Amino acid sequence: MAVVVSVASGKGGVGKSVVASNLALLLARRGKQVVLADLDVGGANLHILFGLLHPPLTLSDFLAKRVETLDAVAQPIEAHPGLRLLPGTGDTLATANMPFAKKKRLIRHLKDLPADIIVVDVGAGTSYHALDFFLMGDVHLAVATADPTSVLDLYRFIKLAAIRRVLSAFLARDEIAEVLSDRDFASVEEVLEAAGKTGEAGQAQAEDLLKGFRPCLILNRMSGRSRVNTLQLKNLLQSYVGGDLAMLGEIPEDEAVEQSVRRYLPVVDHAPASPAAAAFNRLADALLLELRGLA
Repeated sequence: MAVVVSVASGKGGVGKSVVASNLALLLARRGKQVVLADLDVGGANLHILFGLLHPPLTLSDFLAKRVETLDAVAQPIEAHPGLRLLPGTGDTLATANMPFAKKKRLIRHLKDLPADIIVVDVGAGTSYHALDFFLMGDVHLAVATADPTSVLDLYRFIKLAAIRRVLSAFLARDEIAEVLSDRDFASVEEVLEAAGKTGEAGQAQAEDLLKGFRPCLILNRMSGRSRVNTLQLKNLLQSYVGGDLAMLGEIPEDEAVEQSVRRYLPVVDHAPASPAAAAFNRLADALLLELRGLA
């Protein structure tokens, strides 16, 4: 079964899709069979980054059951053996607001795709779709810039993802669903307290779920003046979320990235000697180490 790498951000405009596309390509160059899935529901754009302006099939075709399998939707990227793209949905209300049953079917079929690694580009924000697609990953990558609002939004995203992680596990158990299903939780502490009321082992089980939640942080568009107190963010997450945060790496501010987007190419193709391309190669190596740790 493929390993799933989910890539998300607390807000839009931080370069999440650029990160996902370049990492997927580099993993394929390192000999992996990779599927890059655009699950930014209602705002899909990964196909543009590879110059595939009019994909013959998209996720909409799978969700509407015009095709039976996701494998039929995955498009080979001719210039990059080993990499296939799963174009996202069209701009329709039906796909942007898919029912829960369709989402579960999508996640189930996605995990069954024939590949070594599936890189999932998750929509920005904290909708249930974004949180669930992020949590389906075996490795969770969170992208932010040095902008204070980006870091704050990232903290909120990870906090809500942690709450969703616990609730999703507990709501699958009928005897606990009644206690938790109708409540709106603002903090992890509230979830732990409620879980403790479900039985003697409830809180311990919830704490174990949180300890296993270890997102990896990628800081994008960093300049000489950029400052992010990653230690403070790690301490915040440890204290108030219960999970750890690993620093995967940084990508510098680089004009080559914007130029590559305009030319419908990943920057590692457009400008392989650029500082951003070098940073993406280091990130790909670091990600492979994380994936080996899962084995």
